[in-house]
Amino acid sequence: MIFKYQARIYVTLRPSVLDPAGVAIESGLKQLGYENVEQVRIGKYIELMITAANEEKAREQLDRICDQLLANPVIENYRFDLVEVATLMGV
Repeated sequence: MIFKYQARIYVTLRPSVLDPAGVAIESGLKQLGYENVEQVRIGKYIELMITAANEEKAREQLDRICDQLLANPVIENYRFDLVEVATLMGV
């Protein structure tokens, strides 16, 4: 059997990396009167569907995909949620 999963991937800058876009948004929010907002960080959200023999194989492949293409491991962290959405018979 083959399983289909929906992956929700979150990519964020490492805490030690300066986030100029986050700083700009924080400044804009303060100018709008939102003085209680701080430490704004900008990231990426990606959704994709993936088929695999099991959840472990899907997670292994997603780790490689994130490491090789979706995130820059030098300056970014990533995490993902994986939800099974279908079971496909012998593909």
